[in-house]
Amino acid sequence: MAARKLVKKVIIDPLITFIHDSKSIGIVLLIATTLSILLANISSISSNYISFFHWSIDGTDHHSFEWGVFHLPNSILVIINDLFMAAFFFIAGMEIKRELVAGELASIKQSILPVVAAIGGMLIPALIYSQFSRGTTYMNGWAIPMATDIAFTLGIASLLGNRVPVALKIFITALAIIDDLGAIVVIALFYGGQLKLLYLLLSTIIMIILLSLQKNKVKIGWYTWVLGLALWYTMFNSGIHATVAGVLFAFTIPVKKLAELELSFHTPVYFIIMPLFALANTAIVFPEEGLAALNHSFSWGIMAGLFIGKPLGICLACYWMIKQKWANLPSQTNWHQLIGAGILAGIGFTMSIFISMLAFDENIVQDIAKIAVLISSVLSMIVGYIWLAAKK
Repeated sequence: MAARKLVKKVIIDPLITFIHDSKSIGIVLLIATTLSILLANISSISSNYISFFHWSIDGTDHHSFEWGVFHLPNSILVIINDLFMAAFFFIAGMEIKRELVAGELASIKQSILPVVAAIGGMLIPALIYSQFSRGTTYMNGWAIPMATDIAFTLGIASLLGNRVPVALKIFITALAIIDDLGAIVVIALFYGGQLKLLYLLLSTIIMIILLSLQKNKVKIGWYTWVLGLALWYTMFNSGIHATVAGVLFAFTIPVKKLAELELSFHTPVYFIIMPLFALANTAIVFPEEGLAALNHSFSWGIMAGLFIGKPLGICLACYWMIKQKWANLPSQTNWHQLIGAGILAGIGFTMSIFISMLAFDENIVQDIAKIAVLISSVLSMIVGYIWLAAKK
């Protein structure tokens, strides 16, 4: 009994505290990313480490393989990015729905500033990237610098304690959620494959059934999760990216169940799936020519878009809204702090890397894009932290 209490006090309780600390998600992702980059660049194990994630079931590089009448993910990387990440988007969808129904996005007055700020923070980075890559084969990456990593951004904000007012943290959260919604729409519209009408029709039918269950207040049961998996499967084969199914499924969950399900999914998603995503997708082999390999128009576009375009777009949008007297600064927040929030929003990380994988097919181009995302995200972390720490 004494040994059990000691284990609980020394190991279990601190672990539970760590898991539920908002800073922990960012710490775990940073560790996973650093480990992945190190393993990918140790010559004796690099090829085995990278090939592990690309190992395919049928020995081909196809996205899916046939198992009877079913078409299923064909590699560990596809399983992580298309299946497991649907759970991450499920949480994102629940956060969006909660905010739309009862949170910061529940009324026009509450939501107008973060909504317009998020739009500015997506448009300006995309325009900057497009200027760098205009007329090149890299234009398909225009959405990479549009994204904000909500976990990292809020993690850094939490490190600053009371230097970041509560109202500003709420603003950052709402902005990042809207940003996630924008990224999801972009992925669905621009980064899917060839559309297959039969699977789209089946997805629509499943959504109608799920929404009918919600409307008639049918209790969530095993059949709900079976329908959710069926929605994922039809979406996976429809030509729209499978992770969108996670968001659609979240919108069919009754509001009163959101908090419970978010809590249930929090630990497996943020401490298993997200580290797996980082390990699989940041296995970046640094080019022999080093940082000189980053001297590409598209990599400069990504870095400028995230590090400069994000805060510029967010702050210009906020300035315009406030000058028109259509919105006010978040309470107890000044312009210095709002600019700092804009800088932190340049932490693209997870979503930007995810879009990089969808935008480009060539591994070398993907790696350069990921390095550009990592550099600009780290810069945004450091500069944003220093900026907000120098409280004015």
